[in-house]
Amino acid sequence: MDPVSPFPAIASVLMAVATCFFLVNRFGAPTEQERYATIDGLRGYLAIFVFLCHSSMLYFYLRTGQMKLPPSNLYTQFGQGSVTIFFMITGFLFFSKLIDGRARKIDWGRLFISRFLRLVPLYLFAMLLLFLIVAYVSHGDLNEPISKLLKGAVRWLGFTILGLPDLNGIENTYIIVAGVTWSLPYEWLFYFALPLLALTVRVMPPLPYVALGIASVAGFTTIAWLGIWHPQIHHLMSFLGGIMASLLVRFEFFQKFAIGRVSSGIILVCLAVAVAFYPSPDKAVPLFLLSVVFVLVACGNNMFGVLTHPVSRTLGQMTYSIYLLHGITLYVTFNFILGVTEARALSSVSHWLLVIGITPILVFVCFVTFRLIENPAMRSTTNVTAWLRSRLTNHTSLS
Repeated sequence: MDPVSPFPAIASVLMAVATCFFLVNRFGAPTEQERYATIDGLRGYLAIFVFLCHSSMLYFYLRTGQMKLPPSNLYTQFGQGSVTIFFMITGFLFFSKLIDGRARKIDWGRLFISRFLRLVPLYLFAMLLLFLIVAYVSHGDLNEPISKLLKGAVRWLGFTILGLPDLNGIENTYIIVAGVTWSLPYEWLFYFALPLLALTVRVMPPLPYVALGIASVAGFTTIAWLGIWHPQIHHLMSFLGGIMASLLVRFEFFQKFAIGRVSSGIILVCLAVAVAFYPSPDKAVPLFLLSVVFVLVACGNNMFGVLTHPVSRTLGQMTYSIYLLHGITLYVTFNFILGVTEARALSSVSHWLLVIGITPILVFVCFVTFRLIENPAMRSTTNVTAWLRSRLTNHTSLS
């Protein structure tokens, strides 16, 4: 079988769907957020697509020693195209908040606390797993000066804005997490830029948050200018697709068009053209095609009911967990359970059968991490915000 055949990808997606079907029957479906239901259903599939991209990359890495994009437009777009749409989702959701802020005051403190609680707890868990794996592979030995090891750990804990260094002499440490952390600095940059973007829609944040936005954007720009971080313009442009959707969704006539079957056909055509003719969304045309796809979905197209189905929304809940933890799942499976020598000797059929086999395990694990880490952290936003404000109030009164 061709190692980049689409059939294993289809089988893996179906396995993920079947697993979520079981979870829905056992634990129930998440509450439907009517306004963004289609986006909730979309992002779980995007995370699975990223998993499939890295599964394909792993097949070739085991045989060549080079971790690079697979020789397939489909599998490359699974990774890069999905992350592009993730950026659009961020742009859509948070620029929508800014537009809504013209009629309803934005609680900026709560917004930033919610972002911290959304991204940090699970990220710290992923970093704990990374550090434990590094220690295991190192047999508990210290292979480099402790100061260098600590500096490397800090860089990883800082969402790798300062790079993805090897830890304790373990070459290509980033492979343990499939290198997925590269996208998170873009997310943080967008969040910190929100007070400045608010000015474009005539929303005036409190001056401390404007100052935070200016300082943060200046800091990211400086890191990029120093050559420590290398942002790509097409990734930054991806957020514009989401911003465009946040504007178009407010026009009733466009919403009516978006939910129609014609729009579903347009989505399929755009995806087919993007995959058939472009290896990645780093050019204007494929970026435009993916933007069209996202705009129509964000404005209500549910792709024949698939994106609003309870199974899809259940998978969507686990998006961040799947995104962060699939690399670790692959690494543990192919390095510790199977063994590198044995994994390298697998045929393409056996490789993909193993990937398909671990798909339900990945979904189960991510269902647990969502319930035990992500969801409790998100639900604590109100209490954490109130606690921090009370502490600040007490401190101010004592001063």
